[in-house]
Amino acid sequence: MFNTPPLDSVILNSKYPAKCSVIWMHGVGADGYDFTDIVPQLRLPSDLAIRFVFPHAPIMPVDYAGGMPMRAWFNLGADLSAPPDEFGIRSAQESIEQLIAKELLAGIPSRHIILAGFSQGGAMALQCGLRYPQPLGGILSLSGFLMLAETVSAEKHIANSNIPILLMHGTNDSLIPISFALRDYQFLTSIGFDATLKTYPMEHTVCAEEIIDISNWLQATIDASYSE
Repeated sequence: MFNTPPLDSVILNSKYPAKCSVIWMHGVGADGYDFTDIVPQLRLPSDLAIRFVFPHAPIMPVDYAGGMPMRAWFNLGADLSAPPDEFGIRSAQESIEQLIAKELLAGIPSRHIILAGFSQGGAMALQCGLRYPQPLGGILSLSGFLMLAETVSAEKHIANSNIPILLMHGTNDSLIPISFALRDYQFLTSIGFDATLKTYPMEHTVCAEEIIDISNWLQATIDASYSE
């Protein structure tokens, strides 16, 4: 639809043949290497056989940064009340769906694929996961936000009506206020999604307690997907 070029990614493979994939999107101005250091901190059992895929977003001018070109999944307005970049969001969605298709071709069942992301990357995990036409393993949004919320009810796919969703956010976040996470949690649960919100006394970042919670959630979510 958008003729988006394939994304380059940083791949971290398990020592075992992969049975599960976590596709993890970075935030504005970062790149695929931004969260690679978190993998050893998660201390996940190696027999879960997880492949981590950290894609690089394309480089584009970002209004939020004064029009500076940087890696971003879509353009952000000068403030969060600006109209969303729907074309960019849907183009990025197509790019991430291409990554999912690549994992499927590699033999990973859709139920064993988890979408994760930080900030704008969390927005894309939600954008893709709620609408994907095959059942996925879970959605993890760190300090993220829901875009195009007005279209979710019409576009959500029944295949992912029961997908586990974990929203994690800092109560002191000055970039994406905690009110966004509370709003998104209330909205998602009101339309029937299995969403959980965890908050932490932190800014727009990741903390040690959160990393422990991510690890526990990933293990439980992957174990559940393997049992299906």
